[in-house]
Amino acid sequence: MTNDGVKKKWRRATAILAAALVFSFLSFLNHIQSPVGAGRGIVTLEIPKGATLRQVAEGLDRHGLLKSRFLFYAMVYGKRVSGRLQAGEYEFSPILSPLKILDKIVRGDVKVYPVTIPEDLTVKEIAGRISASMAIDETRFMNLAADRKFLFSLGIDAPTAEGYLFPETYRFTRSMSTEDLFRFMVREWQGRFTADLRRRAAALGLSVHELMTLASLIGKEAKLAEEKPMVSAVFHNRLKRKMRLQSDPTAVYALEKTEKKVTSRDLRKETAHNTYRIDGLPPGPIANPGIDSIQAALNPAPVDYLYFVAKNDGSHHFSSTLAAHRQAVIKYQINKKKI
Repeated sequence: MTNDGVKKKWRRATAILAAALVFSFLSFLNHIQSPVGAGRGIVTLEIPKGATLRQVAEGLDRHGLLKSRFLFYAMVYGKRVSGRLQAGEYEFSPILSPLKILDKIVRGDVKVYPVTIPEDLTVKEIAGRISASMAIDETRFMNLAADRKFLFSLGIDAPTAEGYLFPETYRFTRSMSTEDLFRFMVREWQGRFTADLRRRAAALGLSVHELMTLASLIGKEAKLAEEKPMVSAVFHNRLKRKMRLQSDPTAVYALEKTEKKVTSRDLRKETAHNTYRIDGLPPGPIANPGIDSIQAALNPAPVDYLYFVAKNDGSHHFSSTLAAHRQAVIKYQINKKKI
């Protein structure tokens, strides 16, 4: 065979090899960019901590999210992300490509559980809220809420976490521990409780714990934001005059009541937080107040009110004298019961 013949064969073989390589590369690109499946619902996959690349691939394959483990390995090593796969609970749509699935795992784009914590819930109620949205150990949650050493590590110098779990909508993940949930909520409170608020509290002669206690009473008593400064004024004025606060929510805080109505019997019970039986503020918050209640505690309205009574429409009637208050009670409470 002449040299020209050899050269022609060599060029032909090279062209075939190049074509094969191009075809393989294009097939690979098509594979990693095409949806893994169709006509199926969302797939949930838990990647445990410390999972190897092989275990991740097996999990994806088992849930029908891989067409080829070999090509998945090639993609992982090609992108140099073998050590960056993150554990967690993932949701995958079958319209995702292997490349999108891998990117999601590398980003740690795990499934989140939005949990809304309204203002003025107790720690126990918050535990129930979170448990209703995602699996947590409520007993563990409550134990941590009273763990002084753990609370101190979070910057809380108080007997319990009551008052320091800020009401907000959180995006929790199942990989978060119960301790992590606390850190999330306490950090939110710390971020909202600015240095200016601390200075204002000090100027009023209130410690942080006393302020949060007062704010929790305001939040439980007043549901209308515009009334909170006036409710705050009533409490501030009573404290200055050394009058008992006589706040109904404090009387039932420690009681296991299923109904919301506060009875005269409740008001007579000797509990640590019952401000009908104790002087001054309770020993700690009775709920977890929002920022408007905190602001109201720091900025009471410039009024001389000492009393308020519910008008049964969500608002209150405020009075400066006991005589006026008694008339309001007759109008809004006693006569209301007769109707």
